[in-house]
Amino acid sequence: MEIPERPVGMRLDERAVRVLAHPLRSRLLSELRVHGPATATQLAAALSTNTGATSYHLRALEDVGLVADTGEGAGKRRIWRASTDYHSWTNSAFADDEDAQTALGWLRRDYVRQFAARAERWLDAEASWPAAWVDRLGLDDALLTVTPDQLAAFHDEIDELTEKYRRLGEGDPAARRVHVAVQVTPIDLDPPEES
Repeated sequence: MEIPERPVGMRLDERAVRVLAHPLRSRLLSELRVHGPATATQLAAALSTNTGATSYHLRALEDVGLVADTGEGAGKRRIWRASTDYHSWTNSAFADDEDAQTALGWLRRDYVRQFAARAERWLDAEASWPAAWVDRLGLDDALLTVTPDQLAAFHDEIDELTEKYRRLGEGDPAARRVHVAVQVTPIDLDPPEES
């Protein structure tokens, strides 16, 4: 079986959002993206679940294009990989689909929890890292005053910068993979009037 070249990103549709909005499926995809290809048995052990449930949920993720069978192994020895490095969505794309809105709400809150847990694990481990890394890793924040169009441009520039650095360090023994999360939220939660 020839495996097509893996696209870097994927825009989620309603069906993919509904499939991914599940605690085990979300964790399976994350595990494959972070640690690379694995069998259902390896994934079940890593996530403290059973192989049958893992296989079932991997097939559901495969149906929407989020994971793929590598063509290596068979049955429980089949090797799975993430189909893309990341996925994205447009919140307003699901305005007419209440089920997708509910699924997206769960998924977004799950990501907030995962990102917070990852940041806390870093804070627990940073004392053992070299200063050159500690001084460059961590948390930053800023307050911006922008229009929706300016915020869209800001996101586009962040996306371009992320693409520039996505694999820049590959092959360099000094390089490490890092997680970058962008969170943009309003300070004043009263919605602006439509213009």
